[in-house]
Amino acid sequence: MKVIGIGDNVVDKYEHRRVRYPGGNALNFSVYAAMLDASAAYLGIFGNDAAADHVMRTLAKFGIDTRHCRQVAGENGYARLTIEQGERVFLGSNLGGVRQTESMDFILQQMDWLNDFSLIHTSSYSYIDAQLPALATLSGWLSYDFSDDFVIAQALPLCRWLDAAFFSCAEWSLVETRELLVQAVQAGSGLAVATRGEQGALLFDGKNWYQQEPETVTPVDTLGAGDAFITAFLLHLRQQGNIAAALQAAAHFAARICLMDGAFGEGEAY
Repeated sequence: MKVIGIGDNVVDKYEHRRVRYPGGNALNFSVYAAMLDASAAYLGIFGNDAAADHVMRTLAKFGIDTRHCRQVAGENGYARLTIEQGERVFLGSNLGGVRQTESMDFILQQMDWLNDFSLIHTSSYSYIDAQLPALATLSGWLSYDFSDDFVIAQALPLCRWLDAAFFSCAEWSLVETRELLVQAVQAGSGLAVATRGEQGALLFDGKNWYQQEPETVTPVDTLGAGDAFITAFLLHLRQQGNIAAALQAAAHFAARICLMDGAFGEGEAY
């Protein structure tokens, strides 16, 4: 199965250790898919600094197809963070670096190529909302991670283009979370999933509710756990069609990623 992450890539700078790791929602999807033996590609924009070189080397190491990516002069995206008792704490970012000013319209030149993918995943940090209607015409599933800082009034109109919508709702009540997922499906998404930290995950497909407990581990670093959950869930569901089994596979893979430094390792001093 061919899958692709389109959109954000960054380096996560761990300031307490002066080590940076490749990351970003869309990029993590591509790497995790490769780790799960899918044929994975990534489509996005890189800067031309040392951080961008680090990310591109890492993608090549994982065998991820980047043939249609763009590289432009400027600073690659980065986030600054630290770890407290295994939990990530974000300190700031450069909001995507060069991606703030470079349009994602270039991806529309690759529609024939993109039509070969069974899964296309993107995110709220990918500056790609304007291109969703076009991506929704492709044959593969289109999924979107709204992360945890979305505005409901802005998120729901995007759901009409999606096969799967993901939300991070660790601070939300169960009632609030259920209402959000119902609204997302009513707005057009094929299914909607909320990850809720220690409370596990909740899914609504328009008819049925599903709940998945997290797999208990002592985390080294929780960075990337949500992306890992999404990737394993989507791959398993696309291949097997069983929601409950896909949720279980997702919880297992997310727990595995929590035992790694950074989103998936590959750290370098900076």
